Amino acid sequence: MTVVNKRESNLAATAGWRFAIGRRGMLGVMAAVAVSVKRGDVRAEGETPAAGETPPPGETPEAGETPGAEASAVPDAAGIEIVGTPAPRRGEVTIYSGRSENLVGPWFALFDHESGIDVEVRYAGTGELAATLLEEGDRSPASAFFAQDVGALGLMASEGLFQPLPQEILDRVPERFRSPEGRWVGVTGRARVLAYSTERVQETDLPASVMDLVDQKWRGRIGWAQENASFQSFVTALRVMKGEDAARAWLEGMIANDTVNFGDSNAAIVRAIGEGEIDLGLVNHYYLYAVRKEEGDDFPVANHFFAADDPGSLINVSGIGVLANAPEPALALEVIGGLLSEQGQDYFLDATNEYPLVAGMPAPADLKPIADTASPDIDLGSLSDLAGTLELLAEVGLL
Repeated sequence: MTVVNKRESNLAATAGWRFAIGRRGMLGVMAAVAVSVKRGDVRAEGETPAAGETPPPGETPEAGETPGAEASAVPDAAGIEIVGTPAPRRGEVTIYSGRSENLVGPWFALFDHESGIDVEVRYAGTGELAATLLEEGDRSPASAFFAQDVGALGLMASEGLFQPLPQEILDRVPERFRSPEGRWVGVTGRARVLAYSTERVQETDLPASVMDLVDQKWRGRIGWAQENASFQSFVTALRVMKGEDAARAWLEGMIANDTVNFGDSNAAIVRAIGEGEIDLGLVNHYYLYAVRKEEGDDFPVANHFFAADDPGSLINVSGIGVLANAPEPALALEVIGGLLSEQGQDYFLDATNEYPLVAGMPAPADLKPIADTASPDIDLGSLSDLAGTLELLAEVGLL
């Protein structure tokens, strides 16, 4: 198994095309933002700890930085143990992964060992890899793109970079968690929640809608990670569901309400709540579990789910698609089949407490099944307009 970890800090090589008009240009800006934002305390996928900090499971430190003990803890947490003689080699496939090496690397290593397929993985941020694929076009060595966020998958599909997936693959997950045109399929789900202090906020006082956070009683008490891809997908969903004017008004209202910026670090938000710096934070559900692994189960933070069909209750997915000009499409489909197997879904459930998407799999501990969640009825394929969201965030001063 070959690994190329390309968390580039210098995107000068792509400067000639990344500022072109349209979505390609905005993806380049997104890639640049992803590697230049202010660093927080605890980082999760797409977030990078400073030297000497301890990243929770699923995080990848920059080259030259010092990973903490938990950087190597994912294989144990997920129960991955590679033993015995590797299967006979029968081919090689290249995967571009926007999911970090410490999170998915152990699974790829096990799949490589058991399948006989040499899996070469190139790791970088989802936005950076999407920009790279747009640049490479049919010259790309990649056969599949495993993305942290559905926005980039939708963009790749709209640009014609994905080929249709077999119905047998698509049917493994509910229709709402795959491409309407069958070009990509979800692998894991992550719910947007409002993390809150159990010491300073009564559950009965929590708002029913994310739109209510502009209320003056929450002034200076809320945190968000405005540079994180998951937050940006939420803003895209807000634009789709409520309209451009309402999304802008909400962002401006939150800014006026002194919402605290945490760069790209959702986990830092959860820590800040527990340490009394803020009382509420907009994050994905699993960040609380990552921090509890370090702080203990008595950490005074809980997750609040907004009301049914609220934009704040969005369930987004990580997902994967096969490139239209994939050198090894059949082997790429075997990788996807492995990710959607019971073993693959169990891995993510145990390692990160994300929702498995395959029918019949259990939900993470203390969470209702994904089928019972009150997420809005929104076509995830409609979240591909990252360009519009990045433009809006820049216009209101958040990027």
